[in-house]
Amino acid sequence: MSKLAKTASAATHFGEGALPKIAYGKGSYLYDTTGKRYLDGSGGPAVFCLGHGNEEVNDAIKAQLDRVAHGYRYAFTSDPLEELSEIVAWRCGGGLTRMVFVSGGSEAVESCLKLALQYHSAKGEMTRRRFISRQRSWHGNTLGALAISGFRDRRLPFEGALTEASFLSAVNEYRPPKGVKPEDVASFCADELEREILRLGPDRVAAFIFEPVVGAAGGAIPAPAGYAKKIRAICDRYGVLMIADEVMCGAARCGTWRALEHDGVEPDIMSVAKGLAGGYMPLGAAVYHERIAGPIIERYGAPLTGHTFTGHTASCAAGVAVQKIVTRDRLVERVASEGAKLKRRLEELLGPRNYVGNIRGRGFFLGIELVADKETKEPFDPALQVSNKIRERSFANGLICYPTGGNVDGIRGDQIILAPPYNASAAELDEIVTLLDRSLTEVMEKLGR
Repeated sequence: MSKLAKTASAATHFGEGALPKIAYGKGSYLYDTTGKRYLDGSGGPAVFCLGHGNEEVNDAIKAQLDRVAHGYRYAFTSDPLEELSEIVAWRCGGGLTRMVFVSGGSEAVESCLKLALQYHSAKGEMTRRRFISRQRSWHGNTLGALAISGFRDRRLPFEGALTEASFLSAVNEYRPPKGVKPEDVASFCADELEREILRLGPDRVAAFIFEPVVGAAGGAIPAPAGYAKKIRAICDRYGVLMIADEVMCGAARCGTWRALEHDGVEPDIMSVAKGLAGGYMPLGAAVYHERIAGPIIERYGAPLTGHTFTGHTASCAAGVAVQKIVTRDRLVERVASEGAKLKRRLEELLGPRNYVGNIRGRGFFLGIELVADKETKEPFDPALQVSNKIRERSFANGLICYPTGGNVDGIRGDQIILAPPYNASAAELDEIVTLLDRSLTEVMEKLGR
């Protein structure tokens, strides 16, 4: 094989298998170059919130490109940047009015970390350098975001080069910490945060970061009732900033625009990305509170984060178009109502099966955990590669879902995430359930289940 052929092969393969070549997408469906159709039941990685080929969004991007693709942030502001800032501030509500637009989720989290550090530096608190996170969390693939991610398989190749962070127990009522009752998870895990702050010394802790609904690392696991309010109080008590990572669960994915709205809590800093521009252009944001902006601006004049494509004009135009549709078509409300119906349908059809341990999530961000023993919650042997088999079988059946593994202890555990477009029709939601039912049945029959 020639060097050029090897390069092409590496670009078109994932793992051992060749990937099909995408041709086009329309609505909730994608089509490859052979003409095969795929129903996008997970919005890719929970990003395509308006599906594919939306002409209104595409026209907005084209119109902006006809004017200018990007006005570099140190030379110009722009109408799309200013309009999207107003939309996000309105959607966030309260004091979350400042933001830095970036190119995606990992970069958004990275900027959140830098904003926390810069805030403490501006206040002369140079010892506050430590971040606290949780096991079974995923915050991104840059080195800073990876360092605070409790995701074993994605961290392993980079261990030794990652900044030290503290990791608390995963917050999961279905799989509570050893010896803890499900109803006590919120209190136990909040107390664990306070103990770690005191162990380190409050003057050494910069921020606590968590996903309000854990995505890839856990399988759409929402925080227990009362948990977020408890950690908000603890962070306030010790001057520790609260960072909500809403890259995956935010921007209306959970039936509220901010995922933490459901919990009645406002963070100091928040990352948002995937649903912000719906995958039409790369876009993310680090959103921060007025009380965080004050010291930063007074001491430094501006946040010291961002890159060449920060506030990219065409990307912001895409974000404005997507968010206008979300508002006009009342898609936040639709996700809340239709998500509850979809969850009930999954519980009715799949819940009774002996290999379905838990169905959870909020809005159009739902997770199904698969187990070898429903009574003991024993996960499948990792050697069986259940998650991969479901991914492959679903894809062959024309369904894109998001199975992941390792949610129990970093090695064991299998779950499926569903995150359909916010505007998926009732018939398309039914088809997602039908195709998933078929795919699960075929995989489990081969496993003797």
